[in-house]
Amino acid sequence: MPAQRVFKGKIVIVTGGASGIGRALCLRFGREGARIGALDRDAAGCEVLARELAEAGIEAETRGCDVTDPDQCAAALRAVEARFGGIDVLVNNAGISHRSLFAKTELSVYKRIMDVNFFGALHCTKAALDPLLERKGLIIVISSIAGFSPLLGRSGYSASKYALHGFFETLRCEIAQRGVRVMMVCPGFTATNIEHNALDGSGGPAGYPQSRLGRMSSPEQVADAIYRGACAGKRLLVLSPLGHLARLVSRFAPRYYERVITRRFRVELER
Repeated sequence: MPAQRVFKGKIVIVTGGASGIGRALCLRFGREGARIGALDRDAAGCEVLARELAEAGIEAETRGCDVTDPDQCAAALRAVEARFGGIDVLVNNAGISHRSLFAKTELSVYKRIMDVNFFGALHCTKAALDPLLERKGLIIVISSIAGFSPLLGRSGYSASKYALHGFFETLRCEIAQRGVRVMMVCPGFTATNIEHNALDGSGGPAGYPQSRLGRMSSPEQVADAIYRGACAGKRLLVLSPLGHLARLVSRFAPRYYERVITRRFRVELER
């Protein structure tokens, strides 16, 4: 088993840090003594977060950054590294979703989802890799139950999360011997803006409530579980009993899982 990690004094970068799970992670790691680099395309949200972190006595650098732009990612990560002297943890958290059937979804929506969820993580990881290798750091990737089990009406979102697993589990093999760890995190349904801001099939706001399974978690509950998982050196963190069940059933009884998910999400079939 890996040694228990301690994050006091470490430099932790969180993408999508201005709200939701990202904001909660900035506060959770910061309260344990980490120095925080928070990146988000919402510049106003970054300013609010900067004040909140300062009021909590957390040393932080907040940067406006669109993760779909590799140059912006590189510049933001260099700025954090220049201020704090390195990078110990990269949390690839930035993400968007959609709620629409494939037959009613424009290809541009799929491109947008992949640009943010997959290529955004790739861009930031590429820019942070050398500092992470130098300090034998940690990459945390916020995936989803949809990264291993079908989620009806969210085929693009699910595809982006499957892609994260394929990429980062392979990257783990490449860099483990050099001391860098990778932790995949699969939350269940969480009360964040990602669902409020979900796209419809044309790329506009979805405009209707999401269907869901299981209990809704708070960002703070998710952030606390991620922090504890990072301390313990976890490789995969599935954050709900429903997630564990979905992983098992979709793997070993896929036809049954398909029937259940289709019944539970039947409202999506009618839109």
